[in-house]
Order: sequence, then structure tokens, then C-alpha cells
Amino acid sequence: MHIVDVTMFYAGESGGVKRYLGAKQLWLRSLARHRHTLLVPGARDHVNDALDTVTIRSPRLPFGNGYRLPVGQRNWAHHLRALRPDLIEVGDPYRLAWIAQRVGWESDIPVVGFYHSDLPRLVAMRFGPLAARVAERYVGDLYARFDLVLAPSRTMVERLWALGVSQARQQRLGVDTACFSPVRRDPDLRAELGLPTGCRLLIYVGRFSREKNLPLLMAAMRRLGKGYRLLLVGSGNNLPEQDNVHCLPYEPTPARLARLLASCDALVHPGDKETFGLIVLEAMACALPVVGMDAGGVAELVDAEVGLLARPGSTEALAEAIAGLFERDREALRARARARAEAYAWDSVLAQLVEHYEGLTLHRGSGEGIGPAAPALSMGTYGDTPRND
Repeated sequence: MHIVDVTMFYAGESGGVKRYLGAKQLWLRSLARHRHTLLVPGARDHVNDALDTVTIRSPRLPFGNGYRLPVGQRNWAHHLRALRPDLIEVGDPYRLAWIAQRVGWESDIPVVGFYHSDLPRLVAMRFGPLAARVAERYVGDLYARFDLVLAPSRTMVERLWALGVSQARQQRLGVDTACFSPVRRDPDLRAELGLPTGCRLLIYVGRFSREKNLPLLMAAMRRLGKGYRLLLVGSGNNLPEQDNVHCLPYEPTPARLARLLASCDALVHPGDKETFGLIVLEAMACALPVVGMDAGGVAELVDAEVGLLARPGSTEALAEAIAGLFERDREALRARARARAEAYAWDSVLAQLVEHYEGLTLHRGSGEGIGPAAPALSMGTYGDTPRND
């Protein structure tokens, strides 16, 4: 089976989607049973056979953290057909999703949508409830047309069901437990960064964007005071300077990121709109307890065994959860966090993913389907004027 992944969520400073695709690519290559190709926007048209990646020249999105806008629907459809896939997976809900669906229906091959981003909740935060209702209708219409929809948490599956996407199924993401490991801990990191040896060192990793609630986290750090220090690792919006907060640039190398994680005392994740929270899993694999928000996918990964959850939107609750974590048996928390992450090793997670694929192609060959069949959508509706990108 030739599996082709297509998404615009693939850039130099991408987060969880890119790490998922990279892990899938390496695992499928080692399996040697299925072929895998990435079709993504890039600075130029290029075929990289060594990395099984095809890039199509696409303009940068203004203020888009390196993301590029796929343009030219016919060109993208041509490249997708030329790869002769047996199955297509789409990793974003924008223009490429409609193009992939059209190619899939024309070629009679299954198309899978992976729901990485909770679009209606992001739209609600930026544009309000009326725009969110429009986004809900859009998501329901788009994802109902896929042969199968995968979402990384039960919360997201249930949300898709509520929007009429009956063929939504849970597919967890995973973690490289060899790379993200407590053995990466480096006691020299604090001195290297000029931090006091006795401080309680927290870390956040991700985009510096509105939906990540970083102002809430920084307010909690002001409340906690100078005995606590926070490393913010990532890129995006400029953040105001603060005495006990230190910014580090986006770290693209997994081993170096694992060193940062393993050398801190806890991960703090203030986002309450995560569909999964891959960085939470990577931190736990490094034996870090986690303070997160009691919302979204993070609440399915974190409980009292491995950390604490705080009430969303409350500076006081977040500060209390961080302080409360340091009153507990942190060695026990670290051990349980590592054990939980080991259950999410990529080998078992991706084996389940391939079972989804193989079951879908078998159903397709027998004329059955997981969800109701849908007619091909006219690309004139969404192709030239993309919604929400």
C-alpha cells in the first residue's frame, strides 16, 4: 500500500503534526511493507527521494510561523494523482482537504482526515460564537465526506460525532521513548543558562500564540515569585520581559529538546484547546510531571498520578497547581509519568494506525465503508476561495 500524507501544517518550526508525520515515515520505512510519501508546501518544487517527500512551491503565509499557503488546485491535484496513492491522509481542514477528497473520489481510493486542530474553538476565541457556529458547520460538512476521520483524543471524537461525523475514531499519537528519556537530564543546564541551582524550574514548549494562553502562565509566574523560573521554548508572538521567565528559541532537534525537558522539574501547559498535547507525552517520557488545564486532550493524559490539572482561565488555580506539585513526592510522579509515556511508544500507536488503514482498504475493496458514502464535491465551491485559511 502506498500511503500519501498531504498537509499545510509542515514547516521549519512546526509542532506536533510534523513530529507525528516524521515518526510515521520512519516507522513505515523500517516496516518495509508499505510505502509512504509526504506531499507538502515548500519554498520550491522538489522531490526528495531520500526523505520520501515532495514539496510544491507555495507562498509564505504572513505572520504564519513559516507555514505556506497551497495555491493552484490543479497543480496540487496533478501531483497527488502522479504519486498513485492507495490511500491519502489529510492533516489540515483547509484547501488541501478538498483537493484530496476530489482526487480520492475520482481515483476510487480512500481518503482519511486526521483532526489535528479543533477549528471551531480556535475560531470562537478569535472571532466569537457566531463565527464558531459557521466553523462548526464547515467542519461537519468537510469531515463527513472523508471515508474515515481520526482524532487523537476521546474529547475530539465526541465533538466530531456531535457535528455529524459518525465515522470519527480515536487514534492516539505517540512518543519516541528512546529519544525522550530521563537519561537526557543534564545537571549543568541551569548553570549554562545562568539560573540559580536551587530554583524550581518549569518549562513550556510550543508556539507563542494566542490559543496557548501564555499571558495566563506568565501571570501565574508573577504570582509564584522568584523562587520559580520558567523556560519558554518556541517561537511566535513577542512576549513581555519578566524576571523569572526566560525565552529560548524553537528547538528543531528532538535530542536537544529532550535534554531541555529532562533537565527541568515540571512541564506547564496552559493551553485549554489542545486536541492531544504531544509535548505533554514527550515531557512525561522524560520523567517530568505535568501541570495542565482540565480541558481538551491534555486532561486525558494528565491526572493526579502524573501531575495536576488546573481550572481553565484562572491564574490563581494555575499558580496553586504549580506550587502544589512541589509539595508532592516528585520522584514517584516522575516514575509514573515515564511509565505512562511508555504505553504510548510509537511502535504500538502506529501499528494501530496501519490497522485502520488496512481495514479501510479492505472495506473499500468489498464495496463497504465505515461511514456513509458522499458524492465528490465540486472544487469550485471551496477550491479557489479557501475558507478559514
